[in-house]
Amino acid sequence: MVQAKTELKARARELRRAGKTYDEIVQELGVAKSSVSLWVRDLPKPRPSPERMHAMREARWAPYRAFRDRARRETHEAAKQEIGALTDRELFLIGVGLYWAEGTKRKAHQPREKVTFVNSDPGMITVYLAWLALLEVPPGDVRFSVMIHESADVAGAERYWAELVGRDTADFGKTTLKKHNPKTVRKNVGADYRGCLVVRVLQCADLCRRIEGWWSGITTAAPRNLPVTHGSGKV
Repeated sequence: MVQAKTELKARARELRRAGKTYDEIVQELGVAKSSVSLWVRDLPKPRPSPERMHAMREARWAPYRAFRDRARRETHEAAKQEIGALTDRELFLIGVGLYWAEGTKRKAHQPREKVTFVNSDPGMITVYLAWLALLEVPPGDVRFSVMIHESADVAGAERYWAELVGRDTADFGKTTLKKHNPKTVRKNVGADYRGCLVVRVLQCADLCRRIEGWWSGITTAAPRNLPVTHGSGKV
């Protein structure tokens, strides 16, 4: 009996030096916590391993993250329901703002009239194409190509965008490959990175001019000097 107790004590001290907590030693040896405390109390309290520290942090923050994620989903769904169906005029105004934010514009040093939209967000692309359809832009006048880092899954990205816009990859223009700089730490990597889709409209001089006019009309019609209010944020 004494021999067994001596062996348990030696094992407890060994486990403690290895960084185990009292509870972990109790669970492994099947002895009372008071015995473990008596056997190892002269040993310095071990510093948790990086893995254990990570596990402790995860356990501490898991309830908060679960609450945050649930609140985010609920807010997202509630806000989504606030939109409902779009009228043609709403889609028209959204499209003008979307293009003016993300599309190419005519500049004094670059007067060429182009209508080109580049984005990596499939939702943005979907709304933009719906806007072009609303404007009755002939599908044959719309051209697509992909812009992506050369180190990514180029073929996979081309297939993804072709499926999204309902075209064959053979109909796409030549893909633009961005050179990879090994010194740059890129964050847009992984399976979800598909580069950008470039959407060009042919025969677009008139459309380019109308877009400029539409945006000018929006900025002219926007209210000026509105007082700041602290409401619910709902429109």
